This record gives sequence, structure tokens and C-alpha cells, in this order.
Amino acid sequence: MIEMPVIDPEKCDGCGVCVDVCHCHALVLVGKIISVNTTQECDWCTECEIVCITGALSCPFEIVIE
Repeated sequence: MIEMPVIDPEKCDGCGVCVDVCHCHALVLVGKIISVNTTQECDWCTECEIVCITGALSCPFEIVIE
């Protein structure tokens, strides 16, 4: 299973900043709530989590740099 960002829809304010920074198009704005685009793969950059001011997004994976 491909790891994707986890979205808490109750925290999402629909600003869309995470969609703007998602260069792999793994996130989409549906109505006023962010949703995961299951036709795309997340490359784990964590930019969406960094820019989300409400804390609605979290990336449940670790990035290991060797």
C-alpha cells in the first residue's frame, strides 16, 4: 500500500495551500475540503504537512536519509 498524507477534515479550512505545493498532484480540493487523489502517488516530500496552518494534514511515514 502506498503511503499518502492523512487528512483530518474537521481541521481543514479549505485554503488549498497544500494543493498548491503538491507537485505530484496527490491532493485535490473537493468542495472546501482537501482529499487524497488516489490516482496519483505521493513522493513523501512533506511540503503539504509543513504549509498546513490548521494541522489538518499529517504524513504518517518517516524519511530516512542515508
